[in-house]
Amino acid sequence: MTDRLVDIRRTLAEAPADLVLERLGTELANCYGTTETELLQVDYRLAALVPLHGGDPVVGAGSPAWQCFDHQSEVLQDEVLYLPVTVRGERIGVLRLSPAPEEPDRREELAQAATALAHELVAVRAGTDKYAVGARTRRLTLAAEMQWELLPGRSRIRPSFSLAGQLEPAYAVRGDSFDWADDSRRLWLCTVNGMGDGVSASMLTCLGTNALRNARRAGLELADQAALADQAIYAYHQGIQHLSALLLELDLHTGTVEAVDAGSPRLLVLREGEVVEQPLDDQFPLGMFDGTIYQSQHFQLSRGDRLFVVSDGVLDATSRTARYGETALHRAVRRTRSMAPLEAVRSLLGDVRAFVGSDLVDDAVVVCLDWHGS
Repeated sequence: MTDRLVDIRRTLAEAPADLVLERLGTELANCYGTTETELLQVDYRLAALVPLHGGDPVVGAGSPAWQCFDHQSEVLQDEVLYLPVTVRGERIGVLRLSPAPEEPDRREELAQAATALAHELVAVRAGTDKYAVGARTRRLTLAAEMQWELLPGRSRIRPSFSLAGQLEPAYAVRGDSFDWADDSRRLWLCTVNGMGDGVSASMLTCLGTNALRNARRAGLELADQAALADQAIYAYHQGIQHLSALLLELDLHTGTVEAVDAGSPRLLVLREGEVVEQPLDDQFPLGMFDGTIYQSQHFQLSRGDRLFVVSDGVLDATSRTARYGETALHRAVRRTRSMAPLEAVRSLLGDVRAFVGSDLVDDAVVVCLDWHGS
């Protein structure tokens, strides 16, 4: 590591939470002669790159900023350098710098600085609203605010898997959500849909998600995780409200998936260009009845398989004359096979929005998982 990078890391670590980018800009100006340092954060809808310091969001897919974001690589155009701001697969946005250094080794140092910035932004995000507000193109509803705060992130990468998820309508989502966690051996993934509207649905989803996390962190088996969450929701709502959920546990070494389907969304596998519906035993939603006993089942992924979890908000999306349906869904899933998971969920939901002709009315969640093998 060069002395310049050591100084940059120290500057980032010592910067006040709301001045991380400004202090980085000063350090880069001293070390590399840059005159502009701007962070373009991807918005909640995955549709715009929003400058932190103001200005028009970048929405054109062919722009250098979006090329950098989509391909996760350096883009140099007209002496302006664009670098991905990403940490462990979580794509925060793009760092825009000018003038760009001519030397490739200095641009490589700046790429490492952009990664260091991503780590620092994750570390300070809980202590300031600046970056959360700066990534919005309009106000979130209260229910959506609750849902986005509940998420573990929007994308995740390890050598054995790549993962991404998205909620729609992004600025007004209510009951749909997802959660995940991983270690060196397993990946846990769940998607949930709390019944009801507005804050009522968000509160139910929050209760269910935290009950599932509590059970998972206690080391319970997957079926017992569902049972504990079922008890927690029933104890509070007495069956008046319930939560549809799909719980998955993937063995990262073997590709074996354990599943509990509690009134879940649709599960699809894209294998060698073909879409396969993964059948699961449908069980009662969480909290519908007192003391439900859940059973898990298993299926096998092959190396290179892509798994999609898609809620009914996608399948049931309607235009003026038709329902989106399975045929369109399978076609959209097949088109994603060369895309990274985050691009895949964005592409699929973009196809649904184009079909509807506007933002989705009903909640929808899409999660995409690639298993690469151990």
